Amino acid sequence: MSLLGKAAVAMWWSIRSEQRAEFGDWHSHEHFPERMSIPGFRRGSRWSSTTDAEGFFVLYELERYEVLTSKGYLDRLNAPTPWSTKMMPHHLGMVRSQCRIIASFGGGVATSLATVRLSPQAGRAAELQAHLLDTLGVLASKPGLTGAHLLLTDTPKTSSPTTEQQIRGEDGAADWIVLLSGYEADAVEGAVIAQLAPSALHAAGAQNHPTVGRYRLAFTMTPQDMAAI
Repeated sequence: MSLLGKAAVAMWWSIRSEQRAEFGDWHSHEHFPERMSIPGFRRGSRWSSTTDAEGFFVLYELERYEVLTSKGYLDRLNAPTPWSTKMMPHHLGMVRSQCRIIASFGGGVATSLATVRLSPQAGRAAELQAHLLDTLGVLASKPGLTGAHLLLTDTPKTSSPTTEQQIRGEDGAADWIVLLSGYEADAVEGAVIAQLAPSALHAAGAQNHPTVGRYRLAFTMTPQDMAAI
């Protein structure tokens, strides 16, 4: 899939099994519609981990970076609904990154997704970025794959804990993020094992021990879907 816009919010967390059913109802029927009603939100997608029964990845694609500090977004973050207030404490181990989209290759909507969280070695950021851009540009057109994207976390300097964050507790943040999507899970996994393997990334300038997640699409929504509700 090709990402929509120039910025994104990328999030990882866990939900215990006893909260999963209510979480799915809340996130699909209240939280996503709420977010998609904010000016500048282009698409939201929720992905369930295929390796961790409690894990989720959520991506909000934004028209531009300034949406992250817009009144519409901050008003929502600081005035959660009663249902959101109830559900926020169940978001465990939250990693939330406010990002600039550096590159987005490919198109279409995927069913499988790999996320790779990594950081550059000291003095090798430009080298690593050039390598990733070359690699992702090629991968996006491979059989079984649909998109390859590079996001860099750039937390707004005016950012302060919102009401939602205070309810959850302290969030973590990623640094660099690679997203690889496809219509064949085996093709996504093959690229993770080969081109995005820790050894290959380290040789290109990444620090050791990137964090890799594997997911399947659970739900997606755009503002256009809101018009049909």
